Amino acid sequence: MCGITGIFYKNKELIVSKELLKNMSDSIAHRGPDGEGFFVDNNIGLAHRRLSIIDVEEGIQPMTSIDDTVVISFNGEIYNYIELKKELRDLGYQFRTHSDTEVILVAYQHWGIEFQNKLNGMWALALYDKVNQKLILSRDRIGEKPLYFYHNHSVLVFGSEIKTIQQFGISLIPRLELTELYLFYTNIPGNDTFYKDIYELKPGHYIEATLHSVEEKQYWELPFTDEHDLLHDKNSIYEEFESLFIDSIRIRMRSDVPFGAFLSGGLDSSSIVSCMSQFSENPIETFTIGFPEKEFDESHLAQLVATKFKTKHTVQTVEPESFENMISMCSKHFDEPFGDSSALPTYVVSKYARKHVKMVLTGDGGDEVLSGYNSYLGLKLTQIYNNFPNVITKSIPKITQKMLPFAKNNIRYKLNKVAHFTHSASLPFQERLLEKKPYLELAKIKNLTQDLDCIPIEDYMSDIFQKIPYQDAFYQLMYLNFKYDLPNDYLVKVDRMSMANSLETRTPFLDYRLIEFMTKVDKKVKMQGLERKSILRKTVAKQLPSQLLNASKKGFGIPLHEWFKKDNTLDKISLSNVNSLLNNEPLNTLLSDNKLGKADYGNFIWTLIMLEKGLEK
Repeated sequence: MCGITGIFYKNKELIVSKELLKNMSDSIAHRGPDGEGFFVDNNIGLAHRRLSIIDVEEGIQPMTSIDDTVVISFNGEIYNYIELKKELRDLGYQFRTHSDTEVILVAYQHWGIEFQNKLNGMWALALYDKVNQKLILSRDRIGEKPLYFYHNHSVLVFGSEIKTIQQFGISLIPRLELTELYLFYTNIPGNDTFYKDIYELKPGHYIEATLHSVEEKQYWELPFTDEHDLLHDKNSIYEEFESLFIDSIRIRMRSDVPFGAFLSGGLDSSSIVSCMSQFSENPIETFTIGFPEKEFDESHLAQLVATKFKTKHTVQTVEPESFENMISMCSKHFDEPFGDSSALPTYVVSKYARKHVKMVLTGDGGDEVLSGYNSYLGLKLTQIYNNFPNVITKSIPKITQKMLPFAKNNIRYKLNKVAHFTHSASLPFQERLLEKKPYLELAKIKNLTQDLDCIPIEDYMSDIFQKIPYQDAFYQLMYLNFKYDLPNDYLVKVDRMSMANSLETRTPFLDYRLIEFMTKVDKKVKMQGLERKSILRKTVAKQLPSQLLNASKKGFGIPLHEWFKKDNTLDKISLSNVNSLLNNEPLNTLLSDNKLGKADYGNFIWTLIMLEKGLEK
């Protein structure tokens, strides 16, 4: 796990400045505190910051092939490098190191551009073919590792973070037309960034750059299986899933440094820890964060798992740090507006774990692979509700509305949920997403942005749905989770917050073999009745404590509303740029209602704070 950056001039007469390349590399020193390296050959320059996990002594980068024809700067881990190395040795190739980096070099020499399809891992890499004077930039299938780029008629600049491109001298000019999309998604979706002419390489894609052209191409796509031909045989599905899942964990435990696991108290991370304990002679180190606020805390469930599998377990209770420090930290490491507030607990647990280990396995991706979000359960309940006789579906909303004025406290809260559900159930799936997705209702977002010429979220979502090959809403949601939510939000959050602390994270659920298999499985097997994550429950999770198996699902959130109350925090935070950008009247109403306790807009206010910092850049 490292950081990479580089410069490729499309004119042989232009020479890369070593000093400039060093400045670009220094800006991402947190991604690789163990060392740095450079390769410069006239118009091409590659830099590397190293966090050494595999072959600590010899895996130094940029690395050149034995015959001095190919050089690479690589961020990530290739988990099947041992198997690939044996295959290549059998074909007659030699190796100088024990690193996975050299395996990529030799794989390219043997298979050419098809080397990407041989790799099982996470990566962002730059590979320069000296013979053909060709630069290849590649990103892993799912988008675990980031890679940003800028190019014009004379140069291609790239790096693991936007700040490397800024160090090259590219100005960060905000694209204000993306404001509505940001406020809705809490991130900048797709391969766009918040800044003009700076893009992120799409997952499963690569760039081939020569002196004459820069082309982006695709090497992998999420597999599509006709909805009528999906797998139904439960026993064979259980057997294949368990085999793939356990092997995914096994190869991700390959490390030459101490490692552990995040243990949240949920099914996914607990299942990973249970499997890890089978492969390790020593107790697995596990890390959990807890909150004083009980509704956010799952540390007691994590403790049950730690006790059962005899891990070396530590818990860190999260208290609100200085908000100025948290804001500055997030602004620095995300580079552009990123409003998912769960980045804060991710940062805390990463910081705590890094005091003990250099690498952890995490449960990220489990909800996507297993179709385990509550939204899938909502789809199932909607289908059941819509199959009721019309007399019932028409009566329930009317009865609910009549009862609401007289209801109080918890009863009123539950009636509001019923009212929202019955209204949502009557809408097409695409419209349902528009109502349910954001921290703030879409109508209120549009009030805030009404003076801006924004790309409407409805148009953007409509374009997305035209690309989805599925007809059933369950599989459409699966597609959206893999293609958009994971690479745009959840994986960004984990990468930046872990690398901010120089900690490597590995995600067994995102093994591409597991993903390709699970996309072929019928929804009735994935969710049996109203049971979430049925396949995991029927296999690996059977050995978990019953209290955990029966617990309701919690999101990885924090009590921002309460934290904002501490020392009148919001009164100390400037939103001057946001005030200049957004419609002031609804903005002031929103801030006032939150302060007076009329509504909880804590998460959305965090999204605004991160927008403020993006505009400052």
